[in-house]
Amino acid sequence: MRPWGGGLPLQHPVKCDGSPIATLFQLTPFMPTLQDLRQSKPAFYPDHAIHAEFACTRLGLGFEPLDGATGLLFRVRSAQKSHCFGGGRCSAFPQNNATAATLSNDKYFTQRILEEAGVPSLSGRYFFLHERYRAHRPPGHERRDAMAYFAQLNYQAFAKPLNGSRGDFAQPLNSPEGLAQYMDEVGRYYDAIVIQPIVRGHEYRIFLLDQDEVYTVRKHLPHVTGDGVQTLRQLVAARDSALQAHGLSPTDPTAIDLTRADSILPAGQRYDLTGRMNRSAGGAMAFARPPRHAEALNLAQRAVKALGLRAAAVDLFTDIGGDPSEMKVIEINANPSIRFLEDSGRDDLILDIWRHTFTSIGLLHV
Repeated sequence: MRPWGGGLPLQHPVKCDGSPIATLFQLTPFMPTLQDLRQSKPAFYPDHAIHAEFACTRLGLGFEPLDGATGLLFRVRSAQKSHCFGGGRCSAFPQNNATAATLSNDKYFTQRILEEAGVPSLSGRYFFLHERYRAHRPPGHERRDAMAYFAQLNYQAFAKPLNGSRGDFAQPLNSPEGLAQYMDEVGRYYDAIVIQPIVRGHEYRIFLLDQDEVYTVRKHLPHVTGDGVQTLRQLVAARDSALQAHGLSPTDPTAIDLTRADSILPAGQRYDLTGRMNRSAGGAMAFARPPRHAEALNLAQRAVKALGLRAAAVDLFTDIGGDPSEMKVIEINANPSIRFLEDSGRDDLILDIWRHTFTSIGLLHV
């Protein structure tokens, strides 16, 4: 058992009339469930703030909003000290030092660190999309260099923002014109991209705390489901509107079979959208371990150790090219969302994760 683990405190037993069975026990005050808290918050409220407040109710800590009812800034208090947290994109894991967390946010730096540590990872190169700060960087990383590298990959590659998250603008490319259009579009929001060879395999995420596996999931493709009325194109357009409202790029046009785009999708029929599998971009997750779980776990542990992270989710490919022994790290997320656990009813794991956080920064002594 992990030293920071443990179950939820049980309420003290009472008689049918509500009086204590023994004077030794006192009634535990009402504690809202995670679902209660979710329903009491506006839709924009950060998951991270809801989970922190839930953990505070279970662990005897104080939760104090500092920015009205936005959830974007809050303080957690114990009897001896306090710590401020930010919702949204602010890191939920202060047990990670700032250097490690920042390096892991850069996909190329992560790749180089893993290569130096002998950890198999996706190769690739980074390229800037603007002339700004040109004097501060070495040659070989401009748009024209991206085109030359793309040619070396036979015009088949996967691209994503260098510091992106949630699957934003993560997509395959298969033509020079496609890359040029991609750089123009992504350049409106980001400064740089990373271009990598296409790799095909089964994608998993392993969440670790101090090298301990908390949970492992397999990622699945996003999809739309037919209603017998709308065409495939219309269903994808409606999905894209929801993505863009959350600040995410729309579906890659190549993810749709154009010969079927204007056909009505029968009610209940599922159509998978190839490319990114991020849950925030419509992908799905399911609790599952790869067939060679011990090897995959070891790979994830080595990757996290190389970066110096205490809390992280490692995304990796297994069964690359159909070979069960071929595995590579895709990237390491030092600030992963754990909303999947809430939606799966695993409040216990959310509590475990926040217990580790609070203990690591001295708010709990377990």
